[in-house]
Amino acid sequence: MANMTRVTEFILIGFSLSPQTEIILFFLFLMFYLVTVSGNLLIITITLVSHRLHAPMYFFLRNFSVMEILFTSITVPKLLAGLLFHSKTISYHACMAQCFFYFFVGVTEFIFLAIMSFDRYVAICHPLRYTTIMNNRVCIQLLLAAWVGSFFPILFSGLILFQVPFCGPNVVNHFFCDSIALEKIACTDTRPVELMNLILASLLLCSSLVVTTVSYIYIVTTVLRIPTAKGRQKAFSTCASHITVVSITYGTHLFMHVRPTGTNSLDLNKAVALMTTVVTPSLNPFIYTLRNEAVKQALRETIIKKKCTS
Repeated sequence: MANMTRVTEFILIGFSLSPQTEIILFFLFLMFYLVTVSGNLLIITITLVSHRLHAPMYFFLRNFSVMEILFTSITVPKLLAGLLFHSKTISYHACMAQCFFYFFVGVTEFIFLAIMSFDRYVAICHPLRYTTIMNNRVCIQLLLAAWVGSFFPILFSGLILFQVPFCGPNVVNHFFCDSIALEKIACTDTRPVELMNLILASLLLCSSLVVTTVSYIYIVTTVLRIPTAKGRQKAFSTCASHITVVSITYGTHLFMHVRPTGTNSLDLNKAVALMTTVVTPSLNPFIYTLRNEAVKQALRETIIKKKCTS
């Protein structure tokens, strides 16, 4: 093992399509990326400038938008460069860094979705105590807990992957440095690493899913006790956008982990990763604006104010 020559770079084969198809995909993915960045920047801006959105719910939404921009920016720019310039190579250290930050920010998002579910639970089940419980200090503590809670487990996993020897081949069957694709080309038995990663991912994702599920069980139970249909509709409307994002996010990841394994598992991993890194982040700004009356009203007020001052 000591005499093995470690690779200094990897080749990301991506989708291996014709040049014409890759150009089409470049413009398609670029459009999704620009929508993701601009849409989430709009949410960040509107929740900062609009006084009606200075509430814990929108503090969390603003930070979730920051995470979405970071998450998609970890992989998409390299994907776009590969499609346009056929730049398929990535250095070893850049690959390890991309792998680490992809899972770090991704797991942080899952934890943050659970925190946002808890916020909705407090708002609906304890409305009179909501501002007391979810004060600024608690919101900041929960934000830090999400980042710290994912950093150390993913750092531990990343350090283990960093010790795995890669001596050739150096061709990665993916469009970014995914740990599963990297483990396939390692020069040693990676089954212990795969098992450890599976246990770690299951603990992190399942714990956030449990918090989300329990929160919504209490929310549904509380809402069903509201005597009027209008009151129930109003209560559910405050959760509609978050439920939609949770369903899409957890749905794609559960499909990837629960599906039957087969020879095309890596190709399916690429398809699901494409959905989670390119498509889903571009949908979230529309979900949170079109299904949230407060955000839509704040946008109208901001546009009207800008027209009046210009």
